[in-house]
Parts: sequence; C-alpha cells; structure tokens
Amino acid sequence: MPSRAAGAARAARGHRRAARSAALLALALLLACGAVTSCGGRATTHHKPGTSHEQASGSVGTLLATADAAGHKLREVPAEGAPEVRLALRPDSEDGWNLQLSVKNFRFTPDSTGGAALPGAGHAHLELDGRKIARLYGPWFHLPAAQVPEGAHSLTVRLYADDHTAWAVSGKPVEGAAQLTAPAPGTPGGHSHGEAPAQPPPASGQEQADRTVTITVRDGKVSPAPARTELRRGERVALRVTSDRADTLHVHGYDKELALPAGREATLTLTVDRTGLFEVETHESSLVLTQLLVR
Repeated sequence: MPSRAAGAARAARGHRRAARSAALLALALLLACGAVTSCGGRATTHHKPGTSHEQASGSVGTLLATADAAGHKLREVPAEGAPEVRLALRPDSEDGWNLQLSVKNFRFTPDSTGGAALPGAGHAHLELDGRKIARLYGPWFHLPAAQVPEGAHSLTVRLYADDHTAWAVSGKPVEGAAQLTAPAPGTPGGHSHGEAPAQPPPASGQEQADRTVTITVRDGKVSPAPARTELRRGERVALRVTSDRADTLHVHGYDKELALPAGREATLTLTVDRTGLFEVETHESSLVLTQLLVR
C-alpha cells in the first residue's frame, strides 16, 4: 500500500510539472506574438524580404488582375466610401505652378509607405502627359517650370495604397486631372522677372550649393560608381544627374524627388538638415546613385 501511494504522489508531481511547462510555453508564444505584426498587431511599414508589394498587401478590397498605365495592380473597392481626388493648380508668383489635391475618404500616410494596404490611406503619383514625375505625400506640391516643356499638357494625380496598388472603382483607377499650358521662357506668364540675362544662368540652386555631386546613368550603369558623399548637417548639396532614359530621382529620408528627362541634365539642391545615411536612387531602374552621409 505505501508503494502504491508513493507512485500516485510521483504521478501527481509529474502532472504538475507538465502543467507548468505548458503554461510557460503558452506565455512565451503570447509574448512572441505581441512582438510581430503577423499575430494581429499594427501593420508593418515595409513588406517582408522576398515578397512583392502585392503579396504583402492587406485584405482591403479586391486585388484585380489588371493594372494601371504604370504597371501597378488595381485594388477594387466599392464606390460608396471609396477614396476620391480632385486636382487644381495655379501659377506660382515666382516659378512654375502650385498644385492642390483635394481628397475625400483618404489620408496621406508617408510613414507607412511599403506596408499593407489600409482603408483610405496611402500616397499619390503625379504624371505629366502620362509620365510619372513625382510621388506625393501631401495635398500640396510645387511644380517647377523647368520640368514642363512649352505647350499644352495634361496633369494626372492617382491615389495608391501603402503597398503601391492603385485604388480603383468599377475597374478604373481613382484619379484627378487638370490641363496646363506652359508659355515659352521670357514670355508673359512665363514667370520671368526683369530682362533676360546676356549669358545663360547657372543651373537652378547650384550657385548656392556647398557641394555638387555630378552623376551619369548610361546603359543601366552609374558613373562614377556609387559611393558615400560626406556632408555636415546644414550644408546644401546639388545632385546633378544625367540619365540616358527618363526616370525619377528619389532621396530617401527626405522624400525629395526630381524628374530625370532622357539625355538632359537635371539638378536637385537639398539642405541636409538631419544626420544619418540616406540613399539616393532612381525609381524606374532602381539604381543607387550615391549615399548621403550627414554628420
């Protein structure tokens, strides 16, 4: 009898140890689940390596097989409560035009670009005659006159989710459009002030730059080879880029973009007012042009 009681006691202790182990395992899983977004937490701001934007997207709406003119998949949502956008523009008093995006059922979310598609959130693309010239993270944008050739043009803004799919209703992208006519330089309405100089002026912003970086892109290769450009905080850097194909320059961390016309030099001047390492790359060809190391 005593041996039978001892065996029962040992069995009871074994059950208690197993129960404690199971409880500890459940607690560990709960803590791990809280540390990752796949367990129902807040959406991540970037998709996982090895997955496309579409694969990382959320379950909002319906992902269609069709795409917009830029190749982005359409994300179909019901017309009721769908994002809307209108585009208005007016000449700037000094240069180019000021564009205003009036949106409804939509908010700009620059801090989560690249994450999952969330209802009524994302960013916009600006196109000139069907060619993308900028990504917009807010309702206002200044379009320099230097980016618009003389003549009549069509401007289009299109709304995108954070995963870069295009919001769509009834199979059509959600977008707004406006017409723009650019006068010849020096003519009334061309935003020239005073008499034309006898000599061509320096490229915009270069005369005020503390550092100038000249880059050429040809046949998919960057020259000189991408390297780090070291700067002090508060300095102004001019990025002079000539690409043999039309593209868009993007400075990460500052969300600055510049249209790169094929075969023509374009310059972006930037005041580096924050420290860190910031990549400068092209959108279409995904080439790293340089890295700005700001101390």
